[in-house]
Amino acid sequence: CLPALMAGNCVILKPSEVVPLVGAIVGEALASVLPKNVLQIAQGDGAVGAALVQADVQMVAMTGSCATGKKIMAACAPGLKRLVLELGGKDPMVVFADADLTKAAEDAVSFSLFNCGQVCCSVERIYVAAAVKPQFDALCAEAALAFVAADGFDAEAKIGPMVSAMQRDAVRAQVEEAVGGGARVLVQAPVKPGSEKGTFFPATVLTDVPQGANIHRSETFGPLVVITEFDGSEAEGVRLANDSEFGLAAYVYSQDLSKARRVAMDIKAGQVGINNWSLGKAPLRCPWVGAKGSGFGFHSGTDGWRQFSVPKSLIFDEVGMVPDDIDGTRVLRE
Repeated sequence: CLPALMAGNCVILKPSEVVPLVGAIVGEALASVLPKNVLQIAQGDGAVGAALVQADVQMVAMTGSCATGKKIMAACAPGLKRLVLELGGKDPMVVFADADLTKAAEDAVSFSLFNCGQVCCSVERIYVAAAVKPQFDALCAEAALAFVAADGFDAEAKIGPMVSAMQRDAVRAQVEEAVGGGARVLVQAPVKPGSEKGTFFPATVLTDVPQGANIHRSETFGPLVVITEFDGSEAEGVRLANDSEFGLAAYVYSQDLSKARRVAMDIKAGQVGINNWSLGKAPLRCPWVGAKGSGFGFHSGTDGWRQFSVPKSLIFDEVGMVPDDIDGTRVLRE
């Protein structure tokens, strides 16, 4: 809701029904420093969201699944309501043989498992050059063992619970299906004793995952590090990275920056991190964009908040009639 507020709009914030308290904390903190009713919060399930979309609102911005995004587009079509949709991602990481493998493995594990993997731009597919895959596998396995799952108030916890039992079970099903198709479990980090009753899932490193497996197709949103080897060529790295309906983010690791830049330019994604995780490194002025099935419109940065406004041109008959400012906005004279 921040870009909408920055552009001067009143906003109704509808948090996800599975994390209502987080939405309430954020919304109430913002509302406390804004004029009354500039930001209001509507809690509830999909029926509440559907009612908001059908209400007399001028614009809808949503972060969620492609299926929900398509329903919102259809609901907004009769009224031609403006839209910004940040949808799913299946973000690839391409690791070439000349990469700094220690950094690449640390980043692969950290940004596959950050927030228990429940981040739209988590690393979800890792393609590593065959020549260095054994070393990369070993480094990832070692790093992942530190990601102990436990209650977030536990000082030893590195990851917390999944957002729901349904999501935990979906991740488990993806792992079982991948292993049934030939993938290997390299390591599973511990779940701290006493946490068994929660919706915890152990940080898991999978390798030798066959291309085309469901775990390469469907968004995971869970604590998995998923490794597949490739021949190490630029063309194959680009092909595999683009072999998805999604195009939110991607990551390229190589010490040859010219090669990394070429590959990054050919990957169809809204933001590509070169030897880094884009969410952590992107300047605030960068828009956050979803390509292909990952979104419609964009937010963040100046370009992003402008999505939440409608330009207007005032053309005066003579230059001398043009005021210096209109409602505090400086006028450009040409």
